[in-house]
Amino acid sequence: MNNTKTSAVGLTLAFFVIASWVTVHILAVLVLDLGNLSVATILLIITIQSWLSVGLFIIAHDCMHGSLVPRFPWLHSIIGQVCLGLYFVFPYGYLKAKHHLHHRHAGTQGDPDFHDENPGSLWKWYFSFIYEYMTLLQVLAIALVVALYHFLFAAGLLELLIFWATPALVASFQLFYFGTYLPHRPGAEAFADHHNSRTNNYSWIVSLLTCFHFGYHHEHHLHPHLPWWRLPEAHRLKLSQKTEKSPG
Repeated sequence: MNNTKTSAVGLTLAFFVIASWVTVHILAVLVLDLGNLSVATILLIITIQSWLSVGLFIIAHDCMHGSLVPRFPWLHSIIGQVCLGLYFVFPYGYLKAKHHLHHRHAGTQGDPDFHDENPGSLWKWYFSFIYEYMTLLQVLAIALVVALYHFLFAAGLLELLIFWATPALVASFQLFYFGTYLPHRPGAEAFADHHNSRTNNYSWIVSLLTCFHFGYHHEHHLHPHLPWWRLPEAHRLKLSQKTEKSPG
């Protein structure tokens, strides 16, 4: 697929995810009356917004690899920062540097995503993961955003907690569990190569819903230039090659 077509598809999908997130966010935080919403509706909004928040992060991740809009590489830092800003005011440059360290030292002591002290502990690894990426500057930026929402738009603090902070937290665990913990956790079976990563074998729809195909993680490490929406294609090719090599 040439760069022009890849860029067109990438921009279209990114626009859909960003526009959907912004629409749900505005409705939930500024328009809908929280007191009139049922528990089921609140949970549904949180679920949708958590998934879209995962999408924001994955789009920013593709920007870090220059794979979202290869036809217009100057857009990557802009789109990446917009997505991470909406997600939870993360600094794009800081996360990009960390992520490239992850690729260079995957599953080793030099990997900022890897908890080498206790890689078998889900929760210790998760809290270590959060601590690695949260900064004082981000905390101050979040406080500023909350203050602007509250004083300029009369947004309720509870609405921001439920419909912005909670989806961001849920998405962080979703990204961690399906995109870091499961792929890079040591197991009885040795890793295939120096990427120290495994891949899931979920169906296309389950893979999309869990982590925007980021669970096809070994494929991502083998082909970091591929955008998220092409990872299922790489996964199918990998499976077909494995079948062809199998005896009988």
